[in-house]
Amino acid sequence: MPIPRRVLLATAAAALATPAIAQPAPLRFAVGPFQPTPGDTRRAFEPFFAHLASQLGRRHELSVTSDWAGIAVALGSSQVDCAWMGPWGYVLARARAGADPIATVLWRGRPTYHAIILARPELPIARFPEDARGMSISFADAGSTSGWLVPHHWFLLRGIDPRSFFRYRDGASHAANVIAVANGQVDLATDFDRNLAAMLASGRVRAEQVKEVWRSDKLPNDALAVRRDLPVETRQALAAAALASTEAMLPPDYTGWVAATPETYAPIEAAGRALGRLRNA
Repeated sequence: MPIPRRVLLATAAAALATPAIAQPAPLRFAVGPFQPTPGDTRRAFEPFFAHLASQLGRRHELSVTSDWAGIAVALGSSQVDCAWMGPWGYVLARARAGADPIATVLWRGRPTYHAIILARPELPIARFPEDARGMSISFADAGSTSGWLVPHHWFLLRGIDPRSFFRYRDGASHAANVIAVANGQVDLATDFDRNLAAMLASGRVRAEQVKEVWRSDKLPNDALAVRRDLPVETRQALAAAALASTEAMLPPDYTGWVAATPETYAPIEAAGRALGRLRNA
């Protein structure tokens, strides 16, 4: 029997009058400039963030920042909910806006890495930094742990101002630093061992094009951090999803996550305070 037209109209009117079920807002993720280009970074890190969102039954958005300081600002100002960020970026976000770490990433099974300084291989540097005085050096941007904070702190402890000791510049990406040394555009540049290993493995540079002249003590790996006011149940679910993630969901050479607390990054905070970068925190 055909359905009367008045019934169809009444049904349609009722449907229009019924409020739509609100969909949860998408989780807003961010990641720093770990790869040579933003597109490279997005392709490498998107699967992990998609996994986190799927475990929470949520849609997601992923922002790729162009510098390390930018991701700290984004998280600290609640523009994002959760970010994969360098240790110093996390410390800045915590100092400025109370961001919390929920996990530390493992790289080849280890929760630590090293800052390094690379040099052109033909340079006669038997003692560093003594033999490198007056050479050109490129630091990464001021939001980088290994490319700016840690080497600056190391020089400070030895009474050296790198801005006068070297022909100094900063603000480059890690990939740009390595390529600048390899191509002979600069004598020295800061980097970190994970990045150099990745660039060697990808063939972007060859081992004979650079040499390591300095290596830091062990540093805590990248943090997965959340904004201060993220609901407790959401941060707990994100932490559980990250800790349960497998190597297949992560960029090459990353092998998982371990739980983290602010104390995990205490050495980075101490370096920042020694350099006067956290005086107003």
